[in-house]
Amino acid sequence: MNRILILGCCGAGKSTLTRSLAAQLNLPIIHLDQHYWQPNWQEPSKEEWGAKVNELIKQDRWIMDGNYGGTLDQRIKRADTIVYLDASTIICMYRVINRILKYRGRVRPDMPPGCAERFDLSFLHYVLVFNLVRRKSILKKILGVKEEKKVVILDRNKTQQIY
Repeated sequence: MNRILILGCCGAGKSTLTRSLAAQLNLPIIHLDQHYWQPNWQEPSKEEWGAKVNELIKQDRWIMDGNYGGTLDQRIKRADTIVYLDASTIICMYRVINRILKYRGRVRPDMPPGCAERFDLSFLHYVLVFNLVRRKSILKKILGVKEEKKVVILDRNKTQQIY
């Protein structure tokens, strides 16, 4: 395992798992949020972001967390292992709200400077509908490569499916 991609809803535990695995496997961490967001929550253009992701995935070894659907295909193609954290919406919302309360007004360790934690209704809506809107398509993509890559799904009941 040289290039591990960690996916799942916000609040599922992607950053926590990334830090833990990175320490165990001695892999450099790439939190995509740190590379995507610019100060004051400004977003890069689609072109800038695609180029940045291409640059990041060229590295020989990494563990990367983040969804960012527009670049998911290129990251899946480069990864040798894909882990999907299939957490329930209730768990994700609970964790996200706790995170907002814990870090409100401060920058979380996995975020870039200038992006202080804040209460954002559109973000909470994204978390609320993630499993309804995005889960199925992400699982379809990663299960589509299970013959050529290691795919691990950690589901809502704490069981593992390894392909």
